[in-house]
Amino acid sequence: MKKKPTSQSAFLNLRVLLGFVLALAGVFLALLGFSGFSNVSAQANATPEAQQFGETTVIRALRSDLSRPLHDQPLVWPPAEAEHEANLNPKIPHQHEDGPDPVIQSTLWQRTIGVPSIPSPLLTWNGIPYPGVGCNCAPPDPDGEVGKTQYVQMVNEGIQVFDKLTGTSLLGPVAITSIWSGFGGACQTGGNGDPIVEYDQLADRWIISQFATPSGSTVPRDECIAISQTGDATGAWYRYDFHLTGNFLDYPKLGVWPDGYYMSANIFNTAGTAFLGPQAFVFDRVKMLTGDPTATSQTTGITGGSSEAPFLPGDLDGIIPPALGDPNHYVSFPQGSPLIYKIRAYHVDFTNPANSTFTLEASVGAASFTSLCSTTRNCVPQAGTTSKLDAIGDRLMFRNAYRRFADGHESLLNNYTVSANAVAGIRWFELQRTQPGNWGIFQQSTYQPDTTWRWMGSIAADNQGNIALGFSASSSSINPQIRYAGRLATDPLNTLSGEQHLFDGTGSQSATSNRWGDYSDITVDPVDDCTFYYTNEYYPTTSSFNWRTSVGYFRFAQCTAPQKGTAHFIVTACSGGAPISNAPVSIDGSPYGATLSDGTYDAVSTPGSHSYFVSKTGVGSQSGNFSITNGQTTNVPVCLGASPTPTSTPTATAAATATATATATATATPTATVTPTATEAPSPTPTATATFTPTATATATTTATATATATPTPTPPQIALAAQGRLIHGQRAADLSWSGATSNRVDVYRDGVLIITTRNDGFYTDRIGGTGTGTFTYQVCNQGTQTCSNQATVTF
Repeated sequence: MKKKPTSQSAFLNLRVLLGFVLALAGVFLALLGFSGFSNVSAQANATPEAQQFGETTVIRALRSDLSRPLHDQPLVWPPAEAEHEANLNPKIPHQHEDGPDPVIQSTLWQRTIGVPSIPSPLLTWNGIPYPGVGCNCAPPDPDGEVGKTQYVQMVNEGIQVFDKLTGTSLLGPVAITSIWSGFGGACQTGGNGDPIVEYDQLADRWIISQFATPSGSTVPRDECIAISQTGDATGAWYRYDFHLTGNFLDYPKLGVWPDGYYMSANIFNTAGTAFLGPQAFVFDRVKMLTGDPTATSQTTGITGGSSEAPFLPGDLDGIIPPALGDPNHYVSFPQGSPLIYKIRAYHVDFTNPANSTFTLEASVGAASFTSLCSTTRNCVPQAGTTSKLDAIGDRLMFRNAYRRFADGHESLLNNYTVSANAVAGIRWFELQRTQPGNWGIFQQSTYQPDTTWRWMGSIAADNQGNIALGFSASSSSINPQIRYAGRLATDPLNTLSGEQHLFDGTGSQSATSNRWGDYSDITVDPVDDCTFYYTNEYYPTTSSFNWRTSVGYFRFAQCTAPQKGTAHFIVTACSGGAPISNAPVSIDGSPYGATLSDGTYDAVSTPGSHSYFVSKTGVGSQSGNFSITNGQTTNVPVCLGASPTPTSTPTATAAATATATATATATATPTATVTPTATEAPSPTPTATATFTPTATATATTTATATATATPTPTPPQIALAAQGRLIHGQRAADLSWSGATSNRVDVYRDGVLIITTRNDGFYTDRIGGTGTGTFTYQVCNQGTQTCSNQATVTF
């Protein structure tokens, strides 16, 4: 939500209204020009939006579709707005009882004097700068994730894709609205920010979200979630709009888990003046990975009411998933007297929603502390200005990092900001569990080594348990800086062993309602499971609304990649061998991912024996076993559907003569040679000549001759093509969409003539040109082959 300071609200109302009208006009024109881009139409559900099953509310997606590839989407540039506060983000009511902090790390402990064990940055680069494409707002809410080859960053209200090793921009920055172009509804016209990007390591997919204000509302009530169709964030996205509440949905944060995408939110009344309580949600990950429009969200409602502390869901790191059937673990901000961390288990059942539960599984003691700036946002000092910054000390920071280690123990890491020796310090803590058993505190400490204020933290661990904590740092004598601290798994418990600077700002923020953050993000490279990536904000000069963001990465030299290998699934139809896309794949009983358009899916797993289950509704299912060798790729061929019935006679029309000569009884199997005839363009119905050797019994010096007649039945096209015509600036164009192609690039033919060889991303727009009537026929083929689609026709 674009919340203006009270003194500006009246002045800006007219400007906002005018901007809204212009935005609607732009959206209308975009819909006229680009409505054909989605190959699954965005549609509102005809069924009731929400249904009750016991204590669980099931919420259907208002809209869902598949976007065009982001690199082909129209770049949406929202009208320039007045500088304003990005989101209201009301404070959580202060209910904490202050107490002495017994776990302050007041001196910078180092393993070797003068040589911190925390490594320096390997690379830093500039992230998305103010104004965040079109937001003109503060704070930027910077967050980012690292995948196999890309790093994706989001801010209010922009997104950018980088090469993860070089920091080179691959796409953007563009407005988040670009992803929702042509989708309609609140996600296209009412996106408000609080953006989150996650990388689903099990599936090799990206997840992005932001909240949105539906028409007629004044506050965010919807959550817009998009799942990348492949591991390429510049490609196409499955898009969903969920209307989650009639209240004010604030501070939504996602966590990846095998059976769902879990989310927490702080719920307020529509005026933002009353906290109603925290609320947990879960979205059907398995269906959303395949773009299934029947995907739903579930919630058990607001938890505990206004006296309940906010919480965050567990977010999976690493290649080892939770134990089969393990629920997601939500951790609450410490509350009560004495202080405890409440850990709640969200068990979801998408088949029988009445069986879903959200229950308290553990209460773990927390060391006491003193709240920081509990009644004001005017808190953290900066050099060169009297303006101070909001420390947001009333909640846990993003993310609640979950990891399961090779020895079987599990870890939950998080942090929040407290007052320590009259400055801001970061309380970080690690919960651990070993089965059988329950969660308990493993280590906790308040990091406050000197008189600098530290806040806005984010924490994670690599595969060996080494920990890195990123944060903002400032004081009356320094401008806000981006720093990080860390520890080796072998260091003494409850200590961080050093600190480094990722980027030092050269300015301070003034006159922006004190807002900073509202969060930052540290994540771990899924390939080596050692390299930490961190993003946060800074200012280049002292000013208002002029933030910048930086991204950087580093790793502990002591870290080595875990043992792992890749299972390369090749899923085809048992009859005909066509690739089967969007087939969910489970490994050892846990949902992992889904096949791509070429029927393949790569699952990274630990060495040893594993089981799999692959299925697709209306096609079939198959289960089996495979083995993983460290550093190796294992092919796992799977066919779905009924197996073909062998026949001794080919179904082709041809005259053939076969001769068998043997010294003993011999059996020969028919063989066929098919020769397609093609001219300038491929033909989906090839002419074929078949020859074969029939079963024959012969003795020495005996020659058997047989003649057979057969009629060939061509294999149906494996590539499905659809085409739709439209006008771009009055000129003719055809939007092509296809599935089933198996090559990296495809040949596109118009009226029998090859017009382009392009990426096999399922979409291409042929700008034909001209304004007259006409009919155009298209085919798409695997590059350099005769494996082609059906013919699709566009008429103007």
